[in-house]
Amino acid sequence: MLFFKLLSRLPLGVLYLFSDFLYLLARYIIRYRKKVIDENLLYAFPEKSEKERKVIRNRFYRNFTDSIAETVKTLTISKEELAQRFTITNQELLDQEVKNGKSVLLLAGHFFNWELGLQRAAVLSQVPSEGVYLKINNPFFDKLMYQIRTRFGNTITEKRDFRNTVKTLTSQHRVVQLAADQRPNNRTVRYQRPFLNRPAYFFEGAENIAKSMDLPVYFGEITKKGRGRYQATYELLSRGPYASHEEHSITDAFCERLEANIRLQPDLYLWSHKRWKV
Repeated sequence: MLFFKLLSRLPLGVLYLFSDFLYLLARYIIRYRKKVIDENLLYAFPEKSEKERKVIRNRFYRNFTDSIAETVKTLTISKEELAQRFTITNQELLDQEVKNGKSVLLLAGHFFNWELGLQRAAVLSQVPSEGVYLKINNPFFDKLMYQIRTRFGNTITEKRDFRNTVKTLTSQHRVVQLAADQRPNNRTVRYQRPFLNRPAYFFEGAENIAKSMDLPVYFGEITKKGRGRYQATYELLSRGPYASHEEHSITDAFCERLEANIRLQPDLYLWSHKRWKV
């Protein structure tokens, strides 16, 4: 842990030299999950040429290794530098929902750099927030990521424990941040629908929570403005009363918005993820 803290005190420009080395390693030597990435891109963008998909893949490698350097930096990053690195255009939308007496669900996908986004939201928000995460199998890195994600007062809850804390959403109003594009396992109740030209399974926990508790749901779009500079914008995805809403309406709306975000800047998405393993 001490090593990473000392490393994080280096300027991000220096850490990017480390990222440059990892990029060359991932792209040319290890060829990190190249088969998975190429297959995902082929199905997602059949209209693009092989050369165009290769450009996306290589830019993905760059964003992936940069995200490692940026995440290490968040161990000691100042609020001032964080504000320069990640902009949230309308945090007040979520805050106002909570101030008006409603918990709110914020759904997003795995876009770079979501870790910086969690930190920036924790600094900006004037209301309580809770991030839901999947535990990392390696205890050291699980502890490291917990420390990073809670630095600025954000509460994070492991997915299995969220089943208990979710009961308090109607009495303890807060923003709940969910990465809603995780692939459910075979033991989970799942919903299958087309996603980027292939069938994929989705959790419907967010939809069930929103409809049973009458909670508004927002989508967080992430874009990249330059190396180490990102922007998030929140937009309303769905709001009750939900009596007239069709089954899967929130999940379908999320998937459509997620696809639009991916097509906007495809190299920002986590293509190494085995998302379509049906």
